[in-house]
Amino acid sequence: MVDGKLSNIPTEQLLKQIPSTSIKSIELITNPSAKYNPEGMSGIINIILYKNVNIGFNGNINLGLSYQLEPKFNSSIDMNYRNGKLNFYGSYGNNISDNRNTGLLNQTETDISQTFNFLDDRNSHLFKAGIDIYINDKKENASQQYNVNYKLEFDKEGHNIELEVDHNIFDNDLETLNSFTGFSARPNFDEYTIVARNRTTVNLDYTNPLSETAKLELGLQVRLFDNKIDYNSDARVINQLENYIPTSTVFDYERNIYSAYATYGKKLDKWSYKIGLRAETVIVDALAIDMDLTDNTTTNLPFKNDYFQVYPSAFVTYSPSEKNSYQFSYSRRVDRPGVGQVNPIPEFNTPLISQFGNPELQPQFTNSVEVNYTRNLEKGSITTGVFYRLIEDEINQGVFVDRSDFGSGRVILTNDNFDTTSAYGVELSSSYRPTKWWSLNTSFDLYARKQTGFAESLDPTIPNPIESDIEINKVEVDNLIYNFRIFNNFKVTKDLSLSAFAMYRGKDTGLNFEMDPMYFVNLGMRYSFLEDNRATFSLNFNNVFDTQEIYIVSERPFKQNVQFKPEFSTIFAGLSYRFGGGKYKAKSRKRRDNDEKSCSGFM
Repeated sequence: MVDGKLSNIPTEQLLKQIPSTSIKSIELITNPSAKYNPEGMSGIINIILYKNVNIGFNGNINLGLSYQLEPKFNSSIDMNYRNGKLNFYGSYGNNISDNRNTGLLNQTETDISQTFNFLDDRNSHLFKAGIDIYINDKKENASQQYNVNYKLEFDKEGHNIELEVDHNIFDNDLETLNSFTGFSARPNFDEYTIVARNRTTVNLDYTNPLSETAKLELGLQVRLFDNKIDYNSDARVINQLENYIPTSTVFDYERNIYSAYATYGKKLDKWSYKIGLRAETVIVDALAIDMDLTDNTTTNLPFKNDYFQVYPSAFVTYSPSEKNSYQFSYSRRVDRPGVGQVNPIPEFNTPLISQFGNPELQPQFTNSVEVNYTRNLEKGSITTGVFYRLIEDEINQGVFVDRSDFGSGRVILTNDNFDTTSAYGVELSSSYRPTKWWSLNTSFDLYARKQTGFAESLDPTIPNPIESDIEINKVEVDNLIYNFRIFNNFKVTKDLSLSAFAMYRGKDTGLNFEMDPMYFVNLGMRYSFLEDNRATFSLNFNNVFDTQEIYIVSERPFKQNVQFKPEFSTIFAGLSYRFGGGKYKAKSRKRRDNDEKSCSGFM
């Protein structure tokens, strides 16, 4: 989320358009209560941006340029004009970049290899505008573009009812130019994709502090989501869902969710607890229409998935002193398939490997239990905890033999539901300031995971293989995974600060892949100048030692290894300038959580 709002813009693209100087804070809730949407196995990330509402005309300008192999430019401007009870505000941001990704795939048993060279030429623009209207102490009525919020405060402090309606529109045009060289080169072809996406959310929230120690929360929510994709190609592209040859596809995916929740919380001296229940009805309708333009044959692939689920939650906290706190929490959550995971149109299409979505993908459900302990120190804090998660119908990357050409060695990547997965482990995080000029944040997690599912295998040495040569085996994988991160900030002077970030991600073995460890170091500096430090210059160097890369080994359905190396080692320079001043603060915004599971693409 950004400012408590969901966005139709893909997460990676959205983050690239947000300058770091525009971020006020980041909220993390690992095990949210029933008041929040139950999506997300690990909880909520909410990025909160600064919003100027000072008297007069105020604003902020950001410019950024980064480079490794290709140039990348982003800029943004935020402005507002406040006069009395009216505040007009708006923002514009862009991301104009060329992004290079190279790779190598090698099938070891047949000694067939394929190189990749992807160039993503991206031009994206994000607009936002709105008005705040300050009426009186008891009523607030605010609106911004495609957003209406009405909050009624009753006489008792904290007793209120709030209605919010939010509408979000996203349109995108994509042209993909595919060219091939080599011994088994395919004919070159072009792909054209048009995306139209609409999301409407209606929330009605009621809060009643029954006493100084007890609070009741009730709410209703409606989420309407529609995604339409028109795809055309001048080549005869093979689609893995059926063995026909589409050159034009229309994919319409509609998902409507109707929810009701109730939570009750109470404080008892050093103890506090909160229990909740959320009920949801989900209606999913999808239709893929494929047409072969050579003979005008059409194939319809409808999909429907309606279900009802209940999501309980419970939290107990014990704080014997200001320095010590213990918490137990339980919640049931859901990961709904993302748009990219259900889209049957190819994400990329090459001779040995292609990736498609799966319209029949089902949601995965997670039961999560956590126990945490926090110790507040004189110069920081330490939090340690243990967790257990049971995941039903886990969404994961599936690798399948291309049925249209058994002997080609070509595999199809898609997302699929696997059997139950369990994971348990420990987490440790710390925030500490050893000196006035040095502060650091560290985190470490270690967990064991057991996955169960089915995987295909095919002996590539079989001459002229057929369907019956494909073996489907039940696979169990036990995995021990650990990760470590540390961020250091050094205050050299009042105006100059330096930073160093390091991360290590251990080996990760799944049902189809084994990913090698990944580690890297990023360095940065930040210098503020001019009156009141109105201007800021930033310089960052990522992957300083050139150690970050993606290396994957697969045993099924063929023995193969894949290496990808995007532009990890970028140098970034940014300049930010703010103008205006005043003391008025922004109206608070309702904060919601993420809506669906991200697309777990191969790259």
